[in-house]
Amino acid sequence: MTTDASTSRPADSGTGTALRLYERMVFIRHFLTKVDVLYRQGRVRGPAHLGIGQEAIAVGGASVLGEHDQSIGTYRGHAHALARGASAEAVLRELTGRGGGICAGKGGSMHITSVEHGYYGSYAIVGAHLPIACGLAWANVLHGNDRVTMCFFGDGAVNIGAFHEAVNLAAVWQLPLVFVCENNQYMEYTPIAEVIPVARPAADRAAGYGLDAVVVDGNDVLAVREVLGEAVARARDGGGPALIEASTYRMCGHSCADPGAYRPADEVAEWATRDPLLRQAGVLAASGVAEADIAGVSARVGAEVDALAVRVLAAPAPNPATAWTDMWSDGTSTWRN
Repeated sequence: MTTDASTSRPADSGTGTALRLYERMVFIRHFLTKVDVLYRQGRVRGPAHLGIGQEAIAVGGASVLGEHDQSIGTYRGHAHALARGASAEAVLRELTGRGGGICAGKGGSMHITSVEHGYYGSYAIVGAHLPIACGLAWANVLHGNDRVTMCFFGDGAVNIGAFHEAVNLAAVWQLPLVFVCENNQYMEYTPIAEVIPVARPAADRAAGYGLDAVVVDGNDVLAVREVLGEAVARARDGGGPALIEASTYRMCGHSCADPGAYRPADEVAEWATRDPLLRQAGVLAASGVAEADIAGVSARVGAEVDALAVRVLAAPAPNPATAWTDMWSDGTSTWRN
């Protein structure tokens, strides 16, 4: 069975919920845009891969997870960590090489992690985290709790062996695991359509594992919230895993160093009309929220992010001595001896 949820709306998509989702997406957009600016100023250490344009997937997914549920993602994981409640200041400190970074300066942009907020890491190796997601879900089964794991991955991962192994194992063991393919149309610099024999990278593989083919408009945060919410509820009730393909578009290059010139201008312009923030602003306006109030969200959040950046850039560098901590189970580096 194929489900196309592009026009779906959740039962609890009242104005209050819709506004909260919008505010969260706006914050993440301003945060990522600020990271891009800081990268170009030489203030961000190491590579950075931004999910500008993909905020609805992170926010919609996080909105249906409980405090003790787990999520796990790719090196484009800033939005997912922030959506789960991770400290924006700690994330930005990590990216700019300041003390107090969310990974103590040892993860950088591609390894943002906040276990205390249920985000079990961003992973730089394409597809490598899918089996880890199976491990998290299997641990929940062994412990007999009702926690659900949500695993985000890009369209390029569907050609990785670990994708097939993980989805197959999850289906065989009926793990409480929701796989979410963020299909942003490009596998690094290559259109995904050029390297797969089917139209939908994830959904058209689902039947091979006995799973339904589910596609959702990844730029519609309310649709994402509904479809992922149903999958989470089913997994929590023992219904097994789900494989969901969220169609979206990254409105920037593969990384901050990539101008994305390989993308046709008309394609970029067309997807810009589907911007998840514009879409949700339209929903709010249609529900009676004043345009001035909608615009005020962006102005307020933009000022907050600007102030955050000033504060972070004024912070000191990490203490060099901490380079030898958190390297072994006892928090030391004694394993070296």
